[in-house]
Amino acid sequence: MPLSIFDLYKVGVGPSSSHTVGPMVAANRFLDSLEELQLMDQVANVKVALYGSLAMTGVGHATDVATMVGLLGEAPDTVDPDLIPQYIREIEEQGVIRLAGTHTVPLLSLNICRFILASLCPSILTECVSLPMMPPV
Repeated sequence: MPLSIFDLYKVGVGPSSSHTVGPMVAANRFLDSLEELQLMDQVANVKVALYGSLAMTGVGHATDVATMVGLLGEAPDTVDPDLIPQYIREIEEQGVIRLAGTHTVPLLSLNICRFILASLCPSILTECVSLPMMPPV
């Protein structure tokens, strides 16, 4: 099977695509899991934990922004980079995030991303499945 340069390198938003593409894709996979498990309507709050290098350089490399845009349902290869500031402004002004662009969740804090400077990351599946069952904080 032939390889393309695009198989090796991914173009992403932000000053560091390696710190934006992955979190945006992960946010999309989280949304896909919620849809597949038919749990989207049960989500009452959203918190994101970022670990390792994503935590160490997250804000400076726009990891938090990419994560929120991913939670809106935007993907790195299709999002219009010029609209990202508008998306973030709307989230901040309205105090809500529209998961997958459809399910509105009020934000208890605009800082939904926690940067955890630890080397170990808990199972993503465990967090994904338990999130909708957690009572609102």
